[in-house]
Amino acid sequence: MTDAFIDSTDYVDGNALGGALRQVFAVDVTNAQGRCAGCGNVNAVGTTHVYAHAAGAVARCVSCGDVLIRIVSAPDRMFLDFRGLSFLEIPVPDGR
Repeated sequence: MTDAFIDSTDYVDGNALGGALRQVFAVDVTNAQGRCAGCGNVNAVGTTHVYAHAAGAVARCVSCGDVLIRIVSAPDRMFLDFRGLSFLEIPVPDGR
């Protein structure tokens, strides 16, 4: 990080993302397009190969097999790991 970044006061805290994230996570993400960080293939989340036989679910790229998404549910929370995607483009219905 540069000193200019650290000294900057031109920001708000992460709570400012609340509205946008609420909007995103209220839609069906299986239609979202994601790019595999490994091979660059772009496909809908619904086309991934999902392995759900353990404590959570793992979605793998249909082209190279790299892990794209990990989801683990606990009684009072959910853990999401999207590090295998370089982006996730989520369609948002009109009027939101």
